[in-house]
Amino acid sequence: MSISRLPSKSIRPVIFLGHPVLLILFFLETLPLETTTEMYSAETMTSNISSPREYEIRIREIQGALMIASIVQVVVGFTGIMGYFLRFIGPLSIAPITALIGLSLFEAAAYESGLHWGIAVLTIGLIILFSQYLSNVPIPFIAYSQRKFHKIKFPIFKLFPIILAIMTAWLISLILTAADVFPNDPNQYGYAARTDINAHVLREAPWFAVPYPGQWGRPTISVGSVFGIIAGVFASMVESVGDYYACARLCGAPPPPQHAVNRGIGIEGIGCILCGAFGTSSGSTSYSENIGAIGITKVGSRVVVQVAGLTMVLLGLFTKFSAVFTTIPIPVVGGVLCCTFGMVTAVGISNLQFVNLNSSRNLFILGFSTLMGLVVPHWIKQHPEAISTTIPELDQIITVLLSTAMFVGGILAFCLDNTIPGTPEDRGLLMWRKQFEEDDGERSTDDLDEEQNDQIPREANKPTLGSYDLPFISKYIFAWKWTRYLPFCPTYQEIKFKTNRCLVCRKNNHHDA
Repeated sequence: MSISRLPSKSIRPVIFLGHPVLLILFFLETLPLETTTEMYSAETMTSNISSPREYEIRIREIQGALMIASIVQVVVGFTGIMGYFLRFIGPLSIAPITALIGLSLFEAAAYESGLHWGIAVLTIGLIILFSQYLSNVPIPFIAYSQRKFHKIKFPIFKLFPIILAIMTAWLISLILTAADVFPNDPNQYGYAARTDINAHVLREAPWFAVPYPGQWGRPTISVGSVFGIIAGVFASMVESVGDYYACARLCGAPPPPQHAVNRGIGIEGIGCILCGAFGTSSGSTSYSENIGAIGITKVGSRVVVQVAGLTMVLLGLFTKFSAVFTTIPIPVVGGVLCCTFGMVTAVGISNLQFVNLNSSRNLFILGFSTLMGLVVPHWIKQHPEAISTTIPELDQIITVLLSTAMFVGGILAFCLDNTIPGTPEDRGLLMWRKQFEEDDGERSTDDLDEEQNDQIPREANKPTLGSYDLPFISKYIFAWKWTRYLPFCPTYQEIKFKTNRCLVCRKNNHHDA
């Protein structure tokens, strides 16, 4: 997500892996799919595929729907539609969205950890130990510089707590697997902690492979499939906005301005189009777990994320090395999710520091939107056929949106916060918008050379809105006057926020009397 200038990466989201893809497979009338709730399991879906041709037909259907639906996201981003709605978004809207990103995925963390709580708790304990108790304990290393060896102290626990915890738990699981401590029967508890479950993947993976567009054939398009994915796209955009604000808070940066959000949403749409072209069977969006990792490791550098992205590209090409990571036990991943999802939830709650929590209005909006964000998706999951409008495409859209906790909670908080009367001070808008106004117009130091940067006082190098400027080409963008009309450029004349204006009654100083 470096194009939005935030240190976060994109990955295949649960939103795209859930109802949209399953509904597409369900509505493919030419293929034999069961209509019971068992169709939602990976085993059933795999067993229904009796030949490579059927599998390719399904993948091509998902590809076409994903590519067409993602165009909507590109348009919403680059035309500034998403940025326009930001002027109505305050901390009381962002808090439920961001918190529900972590809360809504507790089932995944519980399931993966529950496969072997011993290994999961070990991973959690190591993350807590490294990131909290030993974060300020440097480890001495021998370094070579200036033609001599000398001792340095490196804060390894502070920078790599999650990696160290995963490697340690992974190694312990490998030793216990070699000693046959874990059962060999897949039906027995603890089998998922073995490291040799996916050993066949490591053996069969080629050393080198290059993915290419159209490898499954020409994508196919149907109206029902496109509408199903469009619903997932809208839910993904709501989640991404929450991720942007959460990432900015953890990095100590001001809230992302309109042009950065527009640019991020638009680029994510392009990424989804590429995912469809290459046949990944799912789109991509901002990675919430990555944001949780930033909070735990305190590492929010764009360079780190860029290097990590390049590493993932290389591992995708050298598939034998990437297959090694399939041997990480699922309970280890579950332990990591418990920590990272918890951090994302806490970041969402931290936005309430701007809000007057003594106001019954704010407490109602916060509690109601958060609870309904959990209640409605849970009910939809228990009653997947409840939505019946006699229009299958509309049923898909409503089902996908109502099954997404971030969308339900975010829309409720957004509507209630902007319709229920309340003063800007109680709503937290004064302090929230002040972050924009204080940093508005300040120049980014990214394009200055090293000597010029050294001459700037240290307090002047604090994160400002200039940190969202594009690298290398900002000086040209600021020189071209026509770029002020592009919603994704830093020079875009975005809508100014007026903190002395009530968003409900549209009158200045209405509540001052």
